Amino acid sequence: MRTLMDVQTLRERMTSGQRTVLLDVRWKLGDGDGDGQRRYRQAHIPGAVYVDLPSQLASAPTMAAGRHPLPEPEVLREAARDWGINNGDVVVAYDDSGGLSAARVWWLLRDGGLDTVYLLDGGLAAWRAEGFEVDSGDELASLGNVELGSGHMPRLELDNVLHFARTSLLLDARAAERYRGELEPVDPRAGHIPGAVSAPTTGNLAATGHFLPATELAVRFKDLGAGDRDVAVYCGSGINAAHQIAALAEAGIEAALYPGSWSQWCGHPELPIATGDQP
Repeated sequence: MRTLMDVQTLRERMTSGQRTVLLDVRWKLGDGDGDGQRRYRQAHIPGAVYVDLPSQLASAPTMAAGRHPLPEPEVLREAARDWGINNGDVVVAYDDSGGLSAARVWWLLRDGGLDTVYLLDGGLAAWRAEGFEVDSGDELASLGNVELGSGHMPRLELDNVLHFARTSLLLDARAAERYRGELEPVDPRAGHIPGAVSAPTTGNLAATGHFLPATELAVRFKDLGAGDRDVAVYCGSGINAAHQIAALAEAGIEAALYPGSWSQWCGHPELPIATGDQP
C-alpha cells in the first residue's frame, strides 16, 4: 500500500483544487501541555488542522494499558469529523519530526478503514525547503461525515507477545540504549521484551527527515530478519512503532502493531524483561 506523499504532489493537489484534508500532528516525547499547538500556531501548511495526539489519538494512560492506549473507535470517528474528514477524502498527515508522531494518525485512520491517508514525506521541513508558504494561527474545518470502524490493520495483543517474539519477528523501535536497558527516561523498568530485535525508528529516515527509499528500507528490514516471518513492532507507548509500520509498508512488508508497547509490558511486574544487545 502507498504510504507517502511528497511535497510537490501535495502542492499540486492544493493549487489545482483537489480536496485534501491536511492534519498537523506536532508532538514529541517530553512535550508539555500545548507545546505542539504552539508550534503549529507559529507556522503550519495552509489549511492544516491541528491534531492533539495525547487527547485525540490516545485514551487516558493506565498502568495496565500503557501511556498511550488506542482511542475508542467512536472517539476517533468524532475527532476525524472535527478535522473535516468525509468518506473518500484524501488525508495527508505531517509533523516536524520526520513523521514520528504523524504516523500515529496514519495508522489509526488506516485501521479505521480509510485507505487514502498518507504521510507527507519530510514533513513541514520539506515543505519549507521548497519555499512554499506557511500560515500562522488556527484553522477551523467544516464538520465531516466520515465513518470509521476498527481492525483493518493487524495488531498484537499482550497475551500473545511472548509467543510471537519466540516464533516470529518482533521489532523494538525505541532507541538502542533503551532497548539495552542502559537508559529509561519515562517507564518504570528498563530493558526490552525477551526475543525482540532492536530496530530504532530513526533508522528509517535520511538526514533530511525523508524516509529512506523503499529499496533501502527493504534491505534494512531483511537484514533485521524480515522476509519469511510475520512481523510486529512495539516502541515506548505505540507512537513511534506506527512509523516503523509505515516504513515496513513502503518496503512491501505488512506488520502488526503492539499498541501497549513497552509502557504496558513493564507495567506488569510478572512479565520478564531482557537487557543487553541480544534478543
